[in-house]
Amino acid sequence: MNTMRVVLAALGAFVAYFGAGGVMFVTMPWLKTEFMKYPAVYRSQEGMKRVMPAGMAAMFVSIAVLAVLYAMIYKGGSGLVEGARFGALIGVFAIGAVTMHDFVNLNIGWKLAVEQSVAYFIEWVVVGIVIGVIYRPA
Repeated sequence: MNTMRVVLAALGAFVAYFGAGGVMFVTMPWLKTEFMKYPAVYRSQEGMKRVMPAGMAAMFVSIAVLAVLYAMIYKGGSGLVEGARFGALIGVFAIGAVTMHDFVNLNIGWKLAVEQSVAYFIEWVVVGIVIGVIYRPA
C-alpha cells in the first residue's frame, strides 16, 4: 500500500466531497428547500456552522478510511473505472445505512429521502473516482 498516495487520495476526495455537495445545492435548489420543510428535525444554517468543524473532521477520517479500503482491494485497472465502481458501492451503502435509516427514524417525507439518496449517491461516486484517480500502488 502506498501510504503517501492514500493520504493524497483522502485529501483530494475530501475536497471533492464538499465540492460535489456544494454543487448539489446549487444545481438542485429544491433539495435545500426540501430540508427547510423540517425545521424541527434539521439544524438551521447558523446551527450547522457551529458544529461544522467537528463534522468536517469526522468526514475526513471517514474518507481516509475509504481511501485505505480502496488501496487494500485495488487489483489494477483504470483508476477512473475502479474508483467509480468503488464509489457506487459506497453510494448504495450510504443510501441504505444513512438515507433510509434517517427516513425511518426522522420525521421526513419520501421526497426528501429520495432526493438525499440521489445526491449522496452522486457525491460518493465522485469521491470514489477521485480516490481511484489519485491512488497508485507502491
